[in-house]
Amino acid sequence: MDFALDKQIVSQAAAIRSLVARISSPTLDSERPFIFSGIGTSLHACRVAAYWLYELSAGRIRASVLNAHELALSAPISSQDQVIVVSHRGTKRFPREALTRARQAGALTIAITGLDAPVQDADFTIQTCPGELSGTHTVSYTTALTALAHLVASVTGEAGRHFLSAIHSVPDAIESTLAQPAPRAIAENLVNREPILLAGMGIDAITAVEAALKIKEGTYQWAEGIETENALHGPPAAIRAGMGAVVITPTWEDGGRTQVLLTSLKDLGAKVYTCGSGQEDLSFTAVERLARPLVAIIPLQRLTAEIARIKHSNPDEIHRDVEPWNIVMGNIIL
Repeated sequence: MDFALDKQIVSQAAAIRSLVARISSPTLDSERPFIFSGIGTSLHACRVAAYWLYELSAGRIRASVLNAHELALSAPISSQDQVIVVSHRGTKRFPREALTRARQAGALTIAITGLDAPVQDADFTIQTCPGELSGTHTVSYTTALTALAHLVASVTGEAGRHFLSAIHSVPDAIESTLAQPAPRAIAENLVNREPILLAGMGIDAITAVEAALKIKEGTYQWAEGIETENALHGPPAAIRAGMGAVVITPTWEDGGRTQVLLTSLKDLGAKVYTCGSGQEDLSFTAVERLARPLVAIIPLQRLTAEIARIKHSNPDEIHRDVEPWNIVMGNIIL
């Protein structure tokens, strides 16, 4: 069974190359506050951008990351702010209202959204990729990250220029990652295991949260993404046989905590797999650390598709093709 999700996963390298070839992004002001905003997968992209900004500026530039719901309704906005709102299709209520509210406050506004999106109430709009054919979004995430990388690079000098060259190498890394076999056997061992815990350190923790959302949308199994150290502080009390886990392994010093988590999960009876750029169960091509979010997510997207194939869930419709989900989800105005 093939899904639109499969096609969207495979399309990511070409979509990133296309965006890099045509992108025209404004140069932002490193002295003015940054607010990144979105919902769901878009919010995860915003978290990555804030992480990039902090690291590449050696801690000098610190951005706020706010859910678009909060930004649209109550969060403080000033005329000095630079507000970047990420959305897939540019049609959801609160991202649009957040942009309008920011413009009314006199802030600089930038919308990052799809090629098919309606006109955005923003000073600048960066269009990323055609609207996704699957409800489990993939390519709009990695292209949004690509657009955000260009904005971050505009205010981080030489470090930003080096970082952008690493981002431009991502399509090749995605293609070589996709050349590996699909993770069918791992999917077979994670079907109907609930919850599935995904963990990672630092920037990989954001990838873990994004992957957990993909699994929920595409397979209807509950999953949770968490930072590696936080996974050791309390959560072991809830770990048990019947659970699944995927731990993203860092290539940098972690104080031995990833191995502690892996051992603990196994000792408590969870079915555990690793994801990383070495000889891991779910492997991706090595890239520079800050570029990892665009590549580390690929085997986890594929894992979602394989679990869905086995379960006969529909990652394209994300459960809206059957009742009562169709009615309940249809009543939620997004």
